[in-house]
Amino acid sequence: MIRVGVIGVGHLGYHHARVYTEILGAHLVGVVDINEDRAMGTGESLRVPFYGDLDTFLDREKPDAVSVVVPTCAHYEVTRSLLLRGVHVLVEKPVTSRVDEAEDLLRLAAQKNLLLQVGHIERFNSATQYVSNIVNEPLVLQSRRLGPFSPRISDVGVVLDLMVHDIDIILSLVHSEIVHIAAMGRSVRSDHEDIASAQIQFANGAMADILVSRVSERRLRQLEIMEPARYINVNYETQDVSIHRCVRDNGTSLMEVVEQPIFPKREPLKLELQHFVSCVQDGRQPLVGIGDGKRVLEVAVAVLRQIAEGNEGARLRQIG
Repeated sequence: MIRVGVIGVGHLGYHHARVYTEILGAHLVGVVDINEDRAMGTGESLRVPFYGDLDTFLDREKPDAVSVVVPTCAHYEVTRSLLLRGVHVLVEKPVTSRVDEAEDLLRLAAQKNLLLQVGHIERFNSATQYVSNIVNEPLVLQSRRLGPFSPRISDVGVVLDLMVHDIDIILSLVHSEIVHIAAMGRSVRSDHEDIASAQIQFANGAMADILVSRVSERRLRQLEIMEPARYINVNYETQDVSIHRCVRDNGTSLMEVVEQPIFPKREPLKLELQHFVSCVQDGRQPLVGIGDGKRVLEVAVAVLRQIAEGNEGARLRQIG
């Protein structure tokens, strides 16, 4: 049995703790939150010890592995302290808010021979896993991730909150270096960008277009992939995939053929945490390691830089 814990039991952290109680091979030994009422509520609900202090939890419960589900600004400090104590870590996305911090965690995990997985949950979406096995030559990828505003995420903008999901999926499907990034964004309801779009061009000619919004009245989680001989649509929420092809009817007119493959649909978070626990048990590297998380963060930072430069240019034109 792998002794596991959860650091940060807000909305998502609670579900990490809940799922750990349902996984074979995992034993939830406690939860931690600086909000002691929240820690107590989760601990009592799941009948596990609860703490308001990380060091006390580590000293008493001695976990083998931990989920870090704290605000992004605290990812580096908390994850580093866990690695120094010899604990395997699954840190929620984005891995950190700065690339140099991600690089430091990468070095530290390697030095300590510890597992460091990044919580890009869409990789464990059943539709994503199906598509990753059939996509061969993507030409154009269009991703839309929209939803209404929630004050729950306030320390980062929509790029680090939502777009990182789409960047990660696209990088996993296009096996080529990025040669150009263009991006725009603006704030609407917060101090950070709430709407952002990015266009990414790859060395092999593939192109990606990403639109994210956390101030939309419509909720949408969708990826469209165009290949030379087919068009693939992915709905992350329903975990459905449709494959479209055009064929000639009697050698004359074109007819669209739509295939809707059937595959098992499972809870992505449970698949992600099962994978984490099994990697700790077997001593193997995870599907989404710190190297992947660092590359996604590098692209996200480049997008944010483009947005900042674009907004500054717009202000200068207004002043002029």
